[in-house]
Amino acid sequence: MRIYTHSACLDHDTGAGHPERPERLSAVTDALRKALPALEWHDAPRATRGQLLRVHAPELLDAVLETRSPELVRLDPDTVLSPGSAQAALHAAGAGVAAVDAVIAGHIPRAFCAVRPPGHHATADIAMGFCLFNNVAVAARHAIDKHGLERVAIADFDVHHGNGTQAIFERDARVFYASSHQWPLYPETGARHETGVGNIRNALLPADAEGLRFRRAWEELLLPAMDDFRPQLLLVSAGFDAHWRDPLAQLRLQAEDFDWITRELVQLANRHCGGRIVSTLEGGYDLDALAECSVAHVAALGG
Repeated sequence: MRIYTHSACLDHDTGAGHPERPERLSAVTDALRKALPALEWHDAPRATRGQLLRVHAPELLDAVLETRSPELVRLDPDTVLSPGSAQAALHAAGAGVAAVDAVIAGHIPRAFCAVRPPGHHATADIAMGFCLFNNVAVAARHAIDKHGLERVAIADFDVHHGNGTQAIFERDARVFYASSHQWPLYPETGARHETGVGNIRNALLPADAEGLRFRRAWEELLLPAMDDFRPQLLLVSAGFDAHWRDPLAQLRLQAEDFDWITRELVQLANRHCGGRIVSTLEGGYDLDALAECSVAHVAALGG
């Protein structure tokens, strides 16, 4: 089991009191190293401009990569640029690209990208919701354009809907996007009627929903739809902010629920794509819960 990360991801400074802080990544990597010492660690390379332009507008690249200020720059009330943000964002997106290359080449069956900033709220042309580049979207389009895949699935169990990922692919039948998320909640997207060209499935969970409701949503709606799609590669937006201790939402999941969904996704990947999965860290803002759930997820990915 291979982990992609980079120290540059710690240099994305979001300012005092911001929930998406460098300590998040340290909590994940420290916990993984302690709990799973056999993991194989790799430095994530930087994504190239060409790889980013497959999903993002040049104007967004310029805003993230060319902003030069010694002070924090707010792109919106939640999304911040600091002097270290550009390199962090490049390595966060590059991790998924490198992991896709390794998995498709057969070097490893599965990989986890322990990176920040997260990505699934970033649209083609807007950085938002703590996200600068859409890491999982860059990885998906790389799998299609570089490796010629025709069916790539993205499973997103972050508590917030991945509006950016959905918007990027909602007219691209080569990518299937399945999301469970609290409703209503930021960013107020991901309604049931949002189905793209038949390639989008959203499962809405009310506040205070526990693991049983989460599991039922995946068992009855999302996993069967992904089975029907028969992906050649499975990508995961692995957010752990649906945990009951998370301060930004009100779902009631536990680490065992993330272990369960991961094992279900591994079985799905085994059925359709030789077990190939690339997972990328998204949300999760209680450090203890984030560490515990990341270990559960990566342990289940590794079998």
